[in-house]
Amino acid sequence: MLDIQLLRKDLPAVVAGLARRGVVFDETAFRALEDERKVLQTRTEELQARRNALSKQVGILKGKGEDASAVLAEVGGTGDELKANETALSALQERLNAFLRMIPNIPRPEVAAGKSSDDNVEVRRWGAPRAFDFRVLDHVDVGAGLGMLDFDTAAKLSGARFSVLRGGLARLHRALAQFMLDVHTREHGYTEVYVPYMVTGECADGVSSLAKFRDDLFKLEGRDLYLIPTAEYPVTNFVRDTLLEAKDLPLRFVCHSPCFRSEAGSYGKDTRGMIRQHQFDKVEILQVVHPEKSADAHEELTRHAETILQRLELPYRTMMLCTGDIGFASAKTYDLEVWLPGQQAYREISSCSNYEAFQARRMQARFKGGDKGRPEPVHTLNGSGLAVGRTLVAILENCQQADGSVAIPGALAPYMGGVDRLAARP
Repeated sequence: MLDIQLLRKDLPAVVAGLARRGVVFDETAFRALEDERKVLQTRTEELQARRNALSKQVGILKGKGEDASAVLAEVGGTGDELKANETALSALQERLNAFLRMIPNIPRPEVAAGKSSDDNVEVRRWGAPRAFDFRVLDHVDVGAGLGMLDFDTAAKLSGARFSVLRGGLARLHRALAQFMLDVHTREHGYTEVYVPYMVTGECADGVSSLAKFRDDLFKLEGRDLYLIPTAEYPVTNFVRDTLLEAKDLPLRFVCHSPCFRSEAGSYGKDTRGMIRQHQFDKVEILQVVHPEKSADAHEELTRHAETILQRLELPYRTMMLCTGDIGFASAKTYDLEVWLPGQQAYREISSCSNYEAFQARRMQARFKGGDKGRPEPVHTLNGSGLAVGRTLVAILENCQQADGSVAIPGALAPYMGGVDRLAARP
């Protein structure tokens, strides 16, 4: 959520910042709410002052033994009007808050202007795509050839956009998650956490706009609970309604969890294979930091995610998303895109974002020791470190062999019990 004081003090800057990402800010609606608030607030303050003055007058009259009934009657009338005004002001503040919660974050100045992913900027590239001397298959055909990737059984169980992994492929999936957790905890200083796979609407709205993105989530019927689309939802809410000590920052968490997404609006996109599914696993890395440290923390967190790709020897590129492609809550995002030879394309495998104070304001997550000693919002950042299913896809395609087998990256050897390749049973 944007800082209401920024809107009040420099509305043109907010309007211009949102325009960079193609969002037209409704100045008329905001000014109408603000004008109504000012009138109500001024009158409420006047009534409070009048009631206080009358109450003192009552005390003086009673102290002198004089009749205070007329003044008491005025106190009662003032109190009734004050209560009505306070109720109206509270209702207006809720309307203003609801208005603000629908407004996306303002992109950082260095984020390139653009309308779509076509305008994203390549920051760096690592590794060279492998040259194959045989016909390259995509992960669906590689997995089918191994007899370990089964979409038909998944469809019988749950419908489209699900998969069943068998044998060595299921073990490789587990090994990847364990490897990622070990690197992030042992080398990058993250604390591993295990979280519920469901969150309340309040938690969901603390991370993003529930009103805007409700259709992207799976909701439990008759309950205020949503299946998590990413571990970011529960983990970020660790600091909701919390006043932290500056000395305790930064906080770093890593979490392996399944993720559930309805994929609303993605009809017809990536219907083949494991790229876009309703259920997938992810290892999420998240930081809560001092505002002065968030820009550096963003670069660090992104490098942490890149480390996993480098250890697995998977070619990738790092893209800075343009203003028209960053998420609702993000001020700046890097996408890591892994090379998939079966598609002859780079595809997203991690999205690393700096939300600055946007999520913290929604959640009332603050720290003591800010400017002039007043509590102020922390900054939150998170990224995939990595999406496990898409990493599995990348290994199947990049490490496939002419005989249909798949070589296991050396970094995973300790997790595979001596198995160095996946092959179909004779």
